[in-house]
Amino acid sequence: MTVVSLWRAARRSITTIDDYVQAVQYAGNTYTVPQMAVQQTMPGQAKEKAPADFTGYAIQAATNGVLFACLAVRQDVFSATRFQWQRLNNGRPSEMFGNTDLRPLEEPWTGGTTQDLLVRMIQDADLVGNSYWTALDGELVRMRPDWVDIVLEPRMLRGGVLGWRRIGYLYTEPGGDPVPLLPDEVCHFAPRADPLASYRGMSWMTPLVRDIRNDNLMTSHKEAHFENRATPNVIVAFDREVKPDALAKFQARMDADHKGPRNAGKTMYIGGGADITVVGSSMKELDFAQVQGAGETRIAAAAGVPPVIVGLSEGLAAATYSNYSQARRRFADGTIHPLWQNAAGSLARLVRAQSTSGAVRLWYDSRDVPFLREDRKDAAEISFRQAQTIRTLVDAGFTPLSVQRAVDAEDWSLLEHTGLFSVQLQPPGTSQTDTGALRALATALAPHLQTEGPDEPAYPHAVES
Repeated sequence: MTVVSLWRAARRSITTIDDYVQAVQYAGNTYTVPQMAVQQTMPGQAKEKAPADFTGYAIQAATNGVLFACLAVRQDVFSATRFQWQRLNNGRPSEMFGNTDLRPLEEPWTGGTTQDLLVRMIQDADLVGNSYWTALDGELVRMRPDWVDIVLEPRMLRGGVLGWRRIGYLYTEPGGDPVPLLPDEVCHFAPRADPLASYRGMSWMTPLVRDIRNDNLMTSHKEAHFENRATPNVIVAFDREVKPDALAKFQARMDADHKGPRNAGKTMYIGGGADITVVGSSMKELDFAQVQGAGETRIAAAAGVPPVIVGLSEGLAAATYSNYSQARRRFADGTIHPLWQNAAGSLARLVRAQSTSGAVRLWYDSRDVPFLREDRKDAAEISFRQAQTIRTLVDAGFTPLSVQRAVDAEDWSLLEHTGLFSVQLQPPGTSQTDTGALRALATALAPHLQTEGPDEPAYPHAVES
């Protein structure tokens, strides 16, 4: 297959899972798609087409238990945060605060909450890799992702096309007219980039198409196993003399007495003319639990959720709840925090800090998320260690401001020394230059000191010094 023919094959629209898989396969072989063919939008196309498999993914998510559990865990934790403004001091993140400018996110629509908004965002992103929102009449409006196209124009350089520039979005409901939107009017949340597009995202379920299908087949196998007999498969052989009517009656009677889970384990009695032969393997011989558990683990891995967090059998067998905390940390740091950061940056297009001064950014506040309470304990310990470091450095004679900057930036070169080494940090010669002040203090304290005689103080050295 030539490069030209491969490039032409890759030009076609990628709208289904099969198209996606076939884009890098030909005649059973996998090829590396040339860089010029990775971009789905080619000359003659002015948009990245919306994926057409949203309904299929939604049905799979609603009918596959493992997939639904992974999606539910991601939704529950992702939707538990809230948004705040964060000040930027010299480019460094600082304190967080809230004001009325955040109201579109706190009540995105009538009766809606921040949690409702985040649930819909992560749901769309999980299913098809994209979540689109815009602001209209004081509310945030969700645009179904498979009805949104990204409009592009080519970047021209020296007579050729050098990539594609996003100039807007087209939202088209079935039977309706397209609604054009500018990039600044759309919040586009796409945490996982599609390798065959410039701006569109990809669902983490895409690489799992075959794994999900296999898991569904194994579930169907279990269902068929219990519906048929819940015992090893059997073949019933009859003599040639047995009439068709007699065979049909025998089959009906056998199904009635031995088919289905309620009849499992019953003793089978047969008369002359029939011979029972056991075929196939039992579920134990097939190592069914291990095979299906391995598939479940692959689904959880693609979702970025440790199996022990979901409660899958394979995860509990390899890592019990005794080390749940390590799995929780991996899920929070490796999956949830990057999603929150992306969501905050995407939603920043729809909200502006109007009633505040200084440099600020939209950020997420995870301090009240129950799932991260152990992280708060670790953060408190880190703050305690930093406070000890600051105290030690200040006592050693470094200026407080430079100590704060050095500890915050983790750069010891920012430290500035005062030239004073005493614990009291008094300039050299203080005892000589302040002698008059010390004498005045001693004179003021003299009447309060206990005396042994009418004119002799009990501690003359205190007054003398």
